[in-house]
Amino acid sequence: MDIPSLEDLRRALSDAAVQGRFALAYSGGLDSRFLAHAARLLGLHPLLLHVTGPHVPPEESDFARAWAERQKLPFRTVPLNPLPLPAVAEGARDRCYACKRYLFTALAAQSNLPLCDGTNASDASTYRPGLRAVREIGVISPLALAGLTKKDIHFLAEQTGMEEPDQQPRPCLLTRLPYGETPTEEILSAIAAGERAIRSALARMDLSRVDFRLRLVAPGRLELHLRSSDASAMPASLMDTLAEEAHAAMPGHPRPVPALQENLSGFFDRT
Repeated sequence: MDIPSLEDLRRALSDAAVQGRFALAYSGGLDSRFLAHAARLLGLHPLLLHVTGPHVPPEESDFARAWAERQKLPFRTVPLNPLPLPAVAEGARDRCYACKRYLFTALAAQSNLPLCDGTNASDASTYRPGLRAVREIGVISPLALAGLTKKDIHFLAEQTGMEEPDQQPRPCLLTRLPYGETPTEEILSAIAAGERAIRSALARMDLSRVDFRLRLVAPGRLELHLRSSDASAMPASLMDTLAEEAHAAMPGHPRPVPALQENLSGFFDRT
């Protein structure tokens, strides 16, 4: 089996950067963090642009900023609110496209540098309507151009000493709502609080690697989605404990119902 290296990424970044500099749409997730980390190792100078808004939990922004500061990488927050966009407000099936187009257009206007993002080669095999917006705006995706898959990124992040190389994905909070649902700051904040409580409970039990999503699947019905493979190794009572922790953090909202899923991604695109 071929062992991935940074050489293809070096070429992709060199083609993208201007005199070694580029702007990066930086969420603080594994992919954008690794791209910033690798760029620094390769002698390039990314400007990290981090969107804040009601669709981004505050602790994710705190993590993104703290990591960038530890790496001594330039970091800029860009406050944006996609909720008034018609497609987002209506919960349309193309809400991700509309949101990404709005966000990345705003990020591209932040500097005269070429704008890159953390899209990787694995993303092409999943339903990601936001990728169309990325292509239309002319955002460069060096990880995808270098052929690096999610597995490659985990491997290279560990091999090159990046913090938390096994970081779990934390997609936008809008993905916790069904199509047709109008998102409000209140429900997004409540879901973020519930997930924060679940994450804290898992950390106390030394189960931080267990992934999950808290979703509003229908009016008045929240579900706590866990992978079947993770749940098989848990005590039978743990899912109910996690649901109670989330419920306590979300006053005025229904108690989440635990539900097992083979795959956590793209739930509303399968239903």
